[in-house]
Amino acid sequence: MSHDPFPFAHDDTRRILDWVEGYIAAGPDPKNGARPAVALEAEMGGAITPDGLGAEAAFALFTDVIQPATRPFGHPTSLSFVAAAPTRAALSFDAALGAAGIFAGNWDGGAGAIHAENQALRWLSDLAGWPPSAGGVFVAGGTLGNLSALHAARHWHRSRNDTSGRGAILCSSEAHSSIAAVARVMDADLIVVPSDATGRMAAEAAAAHLTPETFAIVANGGATNCGAVDDIAGLTALAKARGVWVHVDDAYGGAAMADPETRPAFDGIERADSLIIDPHKWVFAPYDSCALLYRDAANGAAAHGQRAVYLDTVDKNEWNPSDYALHLTRRARGLPLWYSLATHGTKAYAQAIAHTRAIAEDLAQRIATAPWLDLLLGPNLTVILFRPKGKAEDEMVHWAEEHRRSGALLCLPTRWRGEMVFRLCIVNPQTNPDHVMAVLDTLK
Repeated sequence: MSHDPFPFAHDDTRRILDWVEGYIAAGPDPKNGARPAVALEAEMGGAITPDGLGAEAAFALFTDVIQPATRPFGHPTSLSFVAAAPTRAALSFDAALGAAGIFAGNWDGGAGAIHAENQALRWLSDLAGWPPSAGGVFVAGGTLGNLSALHAARHWHRSRNDTSGRGAILCSSEAHSSIAAVARVMDADLIVVPSDATGRMAAEAAAAHLTPETFAIVANGGATNCGAVDDIAGLTALAKARGVWVHVDDAYGGAAMADPETRPAFDGIERADSLIIDPHKWVFAPYDSCALLYRDAANGAAAHGQRAVYLDTVDKNEWNPSDYALHLTRRARGLPLWYSLATHGTKAYAQAIAHTRAIAEDLAQRIATAPWLDLLLGPNLTVILFRPKGKAEDEMVHWAEEHRRSGALLCLPTRWRGEMVFRLCIVNPQTNPDHVMAVLDTLK
């Protein structure tokens, strides 16, 4: 006789689904935030027991303790880091995706889901102007995407140059921290090229630092700290002349390619060899989703395809996502983006991205004309760097913490050219510039 140790409970499932519907409709509470572990343990201690708490009590811990102790990066006032701003369609569908339990590592397990993901990847490839040979996979985040792309770059370079040396990665001083981490993991040298006054790496500067050991140039398509887009056209021309792979870290800024007015800033990307775009940043998808793309997908498969006797039954004539990054098991994390694109259309995405850029330009103009503020940079895409006049660093930190805790504005300090400054990164089309400036008024 069969026995189900985890029987279905209609009321418990309904309780969860009702909460999901209500939360998506209302949106996140900006007053939520991290709490000390000792305080959380005081309320959650004993949650895991031999006999269990029961579904009602366990879910109450989530709604009353766990979720309120998380930072709501999807809120329009969350302007530090590069926050998420998922559409309600994407959030709703993410719940369905979790329930479906799709294995999307190979075609046999997730054919329909993989085909849909590939449609979303094709849209992104088209933004870059890439040919039909392009393809890739959605991975968990930009760090894994950069690692997988740069491993493919070294594999490609070694196959063409009959070398097994460590090799070197060349990048800007404004490159994301993951590039240095990737170099450490790969045991490769890292060549850092100083950026210009706006945070941009020029081809001339890169050429002066290029070495025979360099197998990849990493170009910023929207640097995290300053929003700069490197000289992609010049860097790709340099790379093609020297037999070097070009990888574009578009994790944040790649979304701007959907806006016709901003697309020229990325000219040259059509000749790059790989790129990443994080839909959970400025393409309105939930965490965790990074689109990793190769201009020639065969180069990704050559570097990452796994072989084992237990994988012999996998159909190699179809698209198997496990072949294109450093992973095997994966969920179909690209489906919420696909669903939102299919629901709203690509025109709505282009308009939302253009509107977000307009918000950043409006804010930069207001900051530039505010007598108590100094605009230092921007907007580079949608990143703005500024400082308050006459404020010491400890005062800036205190101000940021006060407004972080109140939920009024998440605007945290960073550093630019060694100086503490404030940074805004606008990726949410619902951000209200009037509200932001009202909070910045308190810096007077």
